[in-house]
Amino acid sequence: MQILQVDGLSHSFGERDVLRNLSLSVAAGESVALLGANGSGKSTLLRLVAGLLTPTAGRIVLVGSAAAAGRPEVGIVFQESRLLPWRTVLRNVTLPLELEGVSLTSARATAEAALARVSAVGLLDRNPAELSGGERGRVALARALVRRPSLLLLDEPFAALDAITRARLDDELPELVAGAATLLVTHDVAEALLVADRVLVLGSDGAIQLEVPGLRGQPAAGRRAALLSPDGAARQTRLYAALNSVSHA
Repeated sequence: MQILQVDGLSHSFGERDVLRNLSLSVAAGESVALLGANGSGKSTLLRLVAGLLTPTAGRIVLVGSAAAAGRPEVGIVFQESRLLPWRTVLRNVTLPLELEGVSLTSARATAEAALARVSAVGLLDRNPAELSGGERGRVALARALVRRPSLLLLDEPFAALDAITRARLDDELPELVAGAATLLVTHDVAEALLVADRVLVLGSDGAIQLEVPGLRGQPAAGRRAALLSPDGAARQTRLYAALNSVSHA
């Protein structure tokens, strides 16, 4: 089953084309990572899928109907956690449910389950200012998962974290998303391979230049080893070569 279908998508800001005739799909439970040079349209694509922008041309079908802002089938995690500083961790995670009219008692129970899923249930009474970068990332992920979305949009969610914390979350992410399809934007080739079933490289014209199989299907304990194997190294080399090519196009 296709969760997301993008056909002939183009988008411009004024006279500047960011995406041009882009087509891609994401199946239920599948993880797709997007790599590309700055300005290739990766983050713009996520905002179009989320309904935060209206495409210049083309079609976006999400779970059988057109993309639109605020759809419960979509969860979003940005590079900045965007947690509300005046609400506790628990109340940050309950917010999407509260906005839908869910009772606070039910919202709390669902939020606690989402926090437990990302190993952050011990943080529920803290304020965002008391959290480390990795903890904020986990809470933002829990907030995106609390409505049990069919599709999770991840816009470099771990980019601001230290290398050790980022590596830990990259290793855990395929299990943390609990079956949701994911579309991840990243600049990190290793991260893309570790968390995705397929890795796509966008060219400077916003069209797909290369697709490489990811390593998500490997057992969790073996993904890092697979990344460093001859086959993993070959995949990284192909992706770096494609990125180098589109960066100088």
